[in-house]
Amino acid sequence: MEQAGGKEKILVWMLRIGAVLTITAFPTVLLPAETMANWHAKLGMGAFPDVPVTGYMARSLSMLYGFHGVFTLIVSMDVRRYRPMVGFLGWMLLILGPAMLLIDLHSGMPPLWTATEGPPLILFGAAVLYLRRSIPTN
Repeated sequence: MEQAGGKEKILVWMLRIGAVLTITAFPTVLLPAETMANWHAKLGMGAFPDVPVTGYMARSLSMLYGFHGVFTLIVSMDVRRYRPMVGFLGWMLLILGPAMLLIDLHSGMPPLWTATEGPPLILFGAAVLYLRRSIPTN
């Protein structure tokens, strides 16, 4: 196999860093409700709703983020083999970014939260698609 070029190496490391960041969501599944409520208040979002669906949504979303991170890490281990999945990840991030931005704005999330969620996902997805072009197709 041909040695990876500079852009391919950047792509691999971007995917790995993104993977590690999202894998860190796994431990938040175990956060006590009181801790979630405290962080909710510290972020200026008022009282954390004490209903089953809130805890369920927070924990299941953390699990999904974590599994997304594991998937991304696996893809990063062989971007040539998983080239189609690299494209899938890029396009899904380009869709997820604007969707998260709209959800954050509609939900009244704090400005810092909104600015650091959707827009970076859009940029990351665009970079993944751009760098994917450096991966040989055969």
